[in-house]
Amino acid sequence: MFKTFREEIRSVMARDPAARSWVEVVVCYPGFHASMLHRASSWLWRHHFYLLGRALSQLARILTGIEIHPGAKIGRGFFVDHGMGVVIGQTAELGSNVTLYHDVTLGGVSPAVESDSQRNQKRHPTLEDDVIVGSGAQILGPIIIGAGARVGANAVVTKDVPPHTTVVGIPARAVVRARGEESGEFAPYGTPLGDLPDPVARALEGLMDQVTSLKTRIDELESQVEDMGASCGGVGFDPDEIDSREAGPKVGRS
Repeated sequence: MFKTFREEIRSVMARDPAARSWVEVVVCYPGFHASMLHRASSWLWRHHFYLLGRALSQLARILTGIEIHPGAKIGRGFFVDHGMGVVIGQTAELGSNVTLYHDVTLGGVSPAVESDSQRNQKRHPTLEDDVIVGSGAQILGPIIIGAGARVGANAVVTKDVPPHTTVVGIPARAVVRARGEESGEFAPYGTPLGDLPDPVARALEGLMDQVTSLKTRIDELESQVEDMGASCGGVGFDPDEIDSREAGPKVGRS
């Protein structure tokens, strides 16, 4: 127990430069309080004291603003920075050194019509070691977030994320790895060093490039048609004349 206590304090001080001493962490950090209370409620849950486990987790929610179901499995070095609004569901699994920021949800999706059929099913995500989840992110369903992955702020993730990959947006899409990810440097709020490209903006830029290329090609073809008309004795190409011919003579009653 004391070993876990020390590891939790070290994990907070390693990832939050605002933490000046272990006393400050113990007294002032709701993420630390929530983690310690979850260890106790999880012990009660594993030993079939379900009501007591839930009651303790609800007390932790009232005191810290962080709701962690006692059935969730959380590894060593867990850190919730700022806390408040974090929700972790029953079948969620977190590896070692996972970092969450405020308003993060690790939730389940698509419940069955009969709730009994969901009781023993995996409904919540799995976060492997060293994952960082930015504030406001929603990770939903029994998906896997690979080791070292980063989830950007306010992202909505409903599909597996490969290891050491940064995802952003709604729905979340992978972006190019940024400097520092491979070296394992800590990225606050799931935002890595360097530029973070927007995958939607990149797709739009690609479409605009294609439109520009097609417009250039059309201009070339129109120029070639005009040159062919001039070489045939000045017979031009009048779109208005063709439209009038296709329409045909108007038939009216006299």
